[in-house]
Amino acid sequence: MDSRTAQEEHAAAELIVSAAAVVREGRLLVVSKTAARGLFYLPGGKPEPGESLRAALDRELREELGVAPRSVTPLTEIRGTAALEGVPMRMTVFRATLDGQPEPGAEIAALRWTDGTDGPGLNLAPAVRNHVLPLVL
Repeated sequence: MDSRTAQEEHAAAELIVSAAAVVREGRLLVVSKTAARGLFYLPGGKPEPGESLRAALDRELREELGVAPRSVTPLTEIRGTAALEGVPMRMTVFRATLDGQPEPGAEIAALRWTDGTDGPGLNLAPAVRNHVLPLVL
């Protein structure tokens, strides 16, 4: 018999994500993944077991975009439903600057810089559209 509480089961099912809000010249960096090419997210990802949120962000930026973060400061934490997985999500967002020019790598299909007014052709994940853009732009 499983002895976990309902709260522990919920926490175990929650997707933990570390993400970067990178702004240059009034535009936010967003990426799409090969698994969902039409949906744009913040760069970042899930920490590996025992990895801190900050270490996960550093690793993901190197893997996905081929750049290292130069400065990183906590910005916000967002709780919601993960756009792709459809499960509860807790995303810690860091404001970051990058050491170099980001280029798509790993599972990244494309990257763009947006001010949120790109029109209907840009499908932003709800957490980016509703929470991050209003904070950073």
